[in-house]
Amino acid sequence: MDTSELQKIKQRYNIVGNSDGLNHALDVALQVAPTDLSVLIIGESGVGKEIIPRVIHDNSPRRREKYFAINCGSIPEGTIDSELFGHEKGSFTGAIGESEGYFGIANKGTIFLDEVGELPIQTQARLLRVLETGEYIRVGGTEIRKTDVRIVAATNVNMRKAVSEGRFREDLYYRLNTIPIQMPALRERGDDILLLFRLFAMQMAEKYRLPKISLSDEAKQIMLKYKWPGNVRQLKNITEQMSVLSRERDIDAQTLTQFIPRDEESTQLATIQKDGKDDHSYASERELLYKILYELRGNVSDLRREMNSLRKQLDEARQLGGTSGYVSPVQPNTQVAPVSTVPSVSPVSSVSPVSSVSSVSPVSSVPPITDLDELQHIRQEMAAGGMRGAYKPETEDAEIEEIKEENENLNLSDLSKQMIEKALERNNGNRKKAAEELGISDRTLYRKINKYKL
Repeated sequence: MDTSELQKIKQRYNIVGNSDGLNHALDVALQVAPTDLSVLIIGESGVGKEIIPRVIHDNSPRRREKYFAINCGSIPEGTIDSELFGHEKGSFTGAIGESEGYFGIANKGTIFLDEVGELPIQTQARLLRVLETGEYIRVGGTEIRKTDVRIVAATNVNMRKAVSEGRFREDLYYRLNTIPIQMPALRERGDDILLLFRLFAMQMAEKYRLPKISLSDEAKQIMLKYKWPGNVRQLKNITEQMSVLSRERDIDAQTLTQFIPRDEESTQLATIQKDGKDDHSYASERELLYKILYELRGNVSDLRREMNSLRKQLDEARQLGGTSGYVSPVQPNTQVAPVSTVPSVSPVSSVSPVSSVSSVSPVSSVPPITDLDELQHIRQEMAAGGMRGAYKPETEDAEIEEIKEENENLNLSDLSKQMIEKALERNNGNRKKAAEELGISDRTLYRKINKYKL
């Protein structure tokens, strides 16, 4: 757009600044003004979003019709539907008459919905219908009404995040976002900060007949480096404070820092990089993110190594636990303590593993385990069966002595076979009783008998 035309718009609406972001926003507003397309103005609080809808309306074919600016965040949730779409008489307590609502009154005109991200979900559904068909129903009514209204909306909320969190309808977002206009934050407008400061200082001097304040070079640099979380609104407030409270009319850096908030979280001064003096300064946010990612990758690698080590320990413990509850065969040269030193055995429900007897000296060599899975299966069924009769008190001492007298290298398969044989002998070949004594099912016992050919 021609620069002279932009300057005319700025003079008409008292817009101060010449940054590229501001000029682009005004250019888009003037281009979309002759159409009826919906416009969504996006920007932080205090950047001056309310100027754009007025520019659009005054340069559109609807400029002779009504224009309403509505702050959606200031209307209570319970009454916002009635305010926007009207209501019938007696539709709720206090409805002593009919109401047209903004959409009825602003027919043929323009409605500016500020803070549209604060609309309740139910109101969003009504607004979507107006945008799609131009139809709406009053609160408490049944008659479908028509309206021809152009809607310009504005928000300081991250709309995509609100949609993902379910706080704003996705279909309504795309209907409003036909033409998006991004208003730049004050910290992005460069020298416009100083121009706005001069404007506000001059307005205060004329209004209250005060000497005009000015900034030193150091104070100007601080103004340019400051983050301005409140944007133009905050700049105006600080300028007014200094105009009234500062005794010095020439504001230096020390005086300025007394009026600028020092909230570490939101209003701190932007970091001024000192070349060559800070070894840990970051040239950009990308470098900082890379550093965090590298540290995170190192932490993940350490965690992976610890998990692998823990997995190995668990595997070793599981293998050692597979032989728990059975006496490992001993070599002929291994000395065994007298049987009389074996502690008395309590009832079967609390039998301690025989392998844990303290009187047995360390075994010099352990024979290979050839049927660990089979024995583990039997142990699980014995545990499930409550060790019913697995060991009888009157036979335990005899069995321990017998096992100690055997000097053969028996593997676990042989031990399982011997236990089944002895159970069958004690029960005179009755397989059902033998299975109950071993604490396993009849089917498992029959399978073992067939396997060992007993």
